[in-house]
Amino acid sequence: MKLLEILFWPIKLIFGLALLILRIVGKLIGAFIGIGILILGILLSATLIGAIIGIPLIFLGGILIVQAIF
Repeated sequence: MKLLEILFWPIKLIFGLALLILRIVGKLIGAFIGIGILILGILLSATLIGAIIGIPLIFLGGILIVQAIF
């Protein structure tokens, strides 16, 4: 049993590295989407009618950014 763990160690290492890279890229994409939604919400909030849609977009963008950080 110990021999199998030693033989499969390089494969586990490669998959672990791939998962780490995918997690980091996913967090970066989430943060960039959150920033975009946040900016869109701020721009829409400049008008009174757009504030109805802009304020929830600001909250959504902020939540996405916080989720990407943690």
